[in-house]
Amino acid sequence: MNDKQWFKYDISLPDKSSETTAQERQKILTKPAGSLGELETIAVKLAAMQGALRPQSTPLGIAVFAGDHGVTKEGISAFPSEVTEQMVLNFVNGGAAINVLAKRANAQLCIVNVGTKRLDNYPEPVIDRPVGYGTKNFLKESAMTEDETLSALALGRRIMDEYLSQCQIVIGGEMGIGNTTCASALATALGVADVSELVGPGTGLDSQGVSHKQSVIERSLRRLGKESDPLRVLAELGGYEVAALAGFYIRAAMLGVTIIVDGFISSVAALVACNLNSDIRHWMLFSHTSQEPGHSKVLEALQADPLLSIGMRLGEGSGAVVAYDLIDTACELHNKMATFDEAGVSDRD
Repeated sequence: MNDKQWFKYDISLPDKSSETTAQERQKILTKPAGSLGELETIAVKLAAMQGALRPQSTPLGIAVFAGDHGVTKEGISAFPSEVTEQMVLNFVNGGAAINVLAKRANAQLCIVNVGTKRLDNYPEPVIDRPVGYGTKNFLKESAMTEDETLSALALGRRIMDEYLSQCQIVIGGEMGIGNTTCASALATALGVADVSELVGPGTGLDSQGVSHKQSVIERSLRRLGKESDPLRVLAELGGYEVAALAGFYIRAAMLGVTIIVDGFISSVAALVACNLNSDIRHWMLFSHTSQEPGHSKVLEALQADPLLSIGMRLGEGSGAVVAYDLIDTACELHNKMATFDEAGVSDRD
């Protein structure tokens, strides 16, 4: 697949016949209709995505993409950009939240260096394929060239193909100091809402820091002008890890693999992906509502109804793995509960 516009290829829709059959099964399980709420809806959606009466929640794959942002030079983060590299090494050593959660979920975890500032190779098991060494400062120039943007999208595709193509469900995570600024800028440029409704504290800015962050984004958007092409917007304001996430999502949908979308950054990557290829939206489940204030606006733009709202805002794919427990439970109930006939229980008819 060498076509640079591969992300525009057709994506099949989930199977309506399997959806209908799964809905009928829900009606004859030993419970009042609708009594399991969203768990019933999840099982039916998965059945449609997998083209199966009894959907499976395993195997689960997680890819966490890491990249640095040149806009950190403007003082828009409470943490220095060096923390990106330090956190990648924490992933290597198994000390991060995503390591704990991935192990608990028995998931395959891929850590991918798309473009941190580190010039030396990361130790294994990092998949070390940098497109660049930190993006440029988008306040002053394009964050990425078009070739870099296309390369980052293609890397997301390759990670899906080479490592996680046999998974039933995948999760994309991210690590990159400055990426809430990037995400807020992208969401504004893609028409979600005004900057003031999307910008937030990120890793812990105070009110003065948030105000400065908003000013940097507003000035960057003035530099951009009224550009509306999503690929161009991604190049101007995006990050290597955000572009790779978008490519990862698109390829997963092309392979008919269910996507669980994480928090604010991951949802903006999903928004970018949907702007590049709208049919991807049918393959997405949304895990939670982040405390980052712009997330609810992005979810609204995606017409998404997240499963959880528990005050998370970590990133890394962590919220999506927590929500995976619900999805796994939905499959177990759908597949293993007895029907009225099997249990010898009279239904209301």
